[in-house]
Amino acid sequence: MDSRDYEQALDQAALLWGIEPDYWDIWGRHHITSPDTKRAILRALGVTAETLEQLEAAIAGRLRGEWLRLLPPCLVQSENQRAREVSICLPAELENAGASVEIRLENTAPESRPVHLTNLHTTDSAEFDGRRFVRKSLPLPDHAPLGYHQVAITVGDRRASMRWIVAPDRAWLPEDLRAAGVAIPLYAVRSRRNWGCGDLRDLETVVDWVADVVGASFVALNPLHAIHNRRPYNISPYLPNSVFYHNFLYLDIESIPDFAASSRAMRLWAKYETQQELRELRETGLVEYERVHTLKLRFLKLLFVTFLREWREGSPRARDFNEYVTKEGELLTRYATYCALDEWIHKRNPRVWVWPEWPAEYQDPDSASTRQFQKRHWRSVLFYQYVQWQINLQLERAQQQARDKRLSIGLYHDLALATDSCGSDLWAYRTFYASGCRVGSPPDDFSPGGQDWAFPPPNSDRHWESGYQLFIESIRKNCRHGGALRIDHVMRFFRLYWIPDGTDATAGAYVRDRSEDLIRILALESVRHRVIVIGEDLGTVEPSVRQTLGRFGILSYRLLYFERDSRGDFISPDQYPHQALVSSTTHDLPTIAGFWTGEDIEARRRAGLLYDEDYRAQLATRAADKQKILDALRAAGLLPGWFPSSAAEIQELTGELHNAVIGFLASTPSMLLVTNQEDLTKETQQQNLPGTTSQYPNWSRKMHFRVDELFSAREALDFISMFRAWVRKTGRANRIPNDWK
Repeated sequence: MDSRDYEQALDQAALLWGIEPDYWDIWGRHHITSPDTKRAILRALGVTAETLEQLEAAIAGRLRGEWLRLLPPCLVQSENQRAREVSICLPAELENAGASVEIRLENTAPESRPVHLTNLHTTDSAEFDGRRFVRKSLPLPDHAPLGYHQVAITVGDRRASMRWIVAPDRAWLPEDLRAAGVAIPLYAVRSRRNWGCGDLRDLETVVDWVADVVGASFVALNPLHAIHNRRPYNISPYLPNSVFYHNFLYLDIESIPDFAASSRAMRLWAKYETQQELRELRETGLVEYERVHTLKLRFLKLLFVTFLREWREGSPRARDFNEYVTKEGELLTRYATYCALDEWIHKRNPRVWVWPEWPAEYQDPDSASTRQFQKRHWRSVLFYQYVQWQINLQLERAQQQARDKRLSIGLYHDLALATDSCGSDLWAYRTFYASGCRVGSPPDDFSPGGQDWAFPPPNSDRHWESGYQLFIESIRKNCRHGGALRIDHVMRFFRLYWIPDGTDATAGAYVRDRSEDLIRILALESVRHRVIVIGEDLGTVEPSVRQTLGRFGILSYRLLYFERDSRGDFISPDQYPHQALVSSTTHDLPTIAGFWTGEDIEARRRAGLLYDEDYRAQLATRAADKQKILDALRAAGLLPGWFPSSAAEIQELTGELHNAVIGFLASTPSMLLVTNQEDLTKETQQQNLPGTTSQYPNWSRKMHFRVDELFSAREALDFISMFRAWVRKTGRANRIPNDWK
């Protein structure tokens, strides 16, 4: 075998399956994708690439497959596309045959019409195995509205159908948008009445506070996705059990109608032991995930028993529940089945914690054993459907509370990039993920060794073949009860960094996705739900990515720490982009006070992530960055004349400095401003310390103040009044748009 022939075939295969030959890191260094990495990624995509013959067979099969399809499985087009058409492929002997085309526009009856293929324009031809194929252009209706339509064609005894998605050119984005909000990790909310974890009734109180005290327009939340609630590995909201459904820890148990109707639940709640546990859970400085999970699950099962009697009688609530379950369909059934199986198997064998350790017959959601389990344990499956119904109702009520308070945006949700490899989504939809690689990021100044996020990448071909249904549902369900949606690591729509198993993050490569399709679908759901979309575009970002996001009206995500010029100096407020959200930090980065005091560096050292040399280097870099921030604040005229000009003289974060940083961000032309609750109250501890698990209390720290204290505590009001003043001064106070509903 000629090695040059093999290398050329490997390069061609890599190109066909979207593997990029190289990339540039943030330092301007060029990285070439190695042959080993290409082979490993191809294997993860089901392509054997060890020999030239195997590669040639795979390439020929992929190219042949494009011609053997009568229709593509899915076509995404702009609503403003001039000539709407789809390519059909057929054997040359049928190119002059008669055909029938059926168009079913969304929510309408299908319409059929005959088509004479001889009249269609031939655009291309090819020959495989001695047989000639032609490609023709089939016109599609110009009047089709935005939405999800179906197209089917019958030629002789051959029939094929495809999903036809007509999407807008821009996401929903009010032209005069200029607003501010507060980011609240809901799990961290303290109150006098919750069960040790912030819940959806607390969220309603937070909404009141943002509206009445802060004068802002939205509450930015952490992802509310379902997680396993087991420390330290299964509590990250960014590594969910499911992106489609929610964590029942956020349920307000006492406001569920079945609580008051359940005499057993009321007796248990009134017991001294229960009240004592509730007091202990409220008073802890960290969220006790397992204890809250166990307690709420116990009560929810009692409430479900009460509801089940009502459900059997066919009450109006029962009909509402049945309608919800029917509308959610197989997606909810699979999730509820997973939850019921997980509980049942763990109860039988407490050493089994994850589905890859389940008995083999239950590892397949479509197996006969799984189907039998669903029938035999239908009450358990129905229970978990009931739980999600209750969460949906309470989330709907929280967003309605925001509307009643006339917040122009209301709830701002967050869609995680990841999915737990041992979670329900992977159990239920395994073929939609590639096996043999993990997602991560290449080395950068934040993580010199790169990052390994330890979850599987999506299988782009599988999503396309299914008409992007799972992707659509992930967007739809996470913007259903809100006015804004943040997309974690929005670069995923364009490419992801794949790390082959058995290697570290330095040996990865980027793999492309069908970005234009994904962005258009996102825009369609945004318009339908009237939801503003924010794309978290931090890290290694190609210029074309931000250009595309800008064209589609998706806000960029800009952080003070990262916005610098070519010399490394912080840019001035007027240099920030208009179509963006601006903030001081994220959950993974230091708070303003933590940055100034170096608490994040100290935390990494305590966690064993920094040795002496790296520790000293980071302290030196931080000292220089603090001076640069001070210089930028002074250049923007945001510090009083008497304020020290040297950062070395300012050991702690002062009120004037804190005020200046918030003012700096508020003064930018960017459409949205968000400040984290920790920055609003000058806390030094960040929510998450990347690279740690048990070494740091990630995703567990509770707020310094109870939610009721935010309305009245003098110390809290001092911070809040400063933020409120900047919100008003810079024209970001809550304004109701003309078309507000």
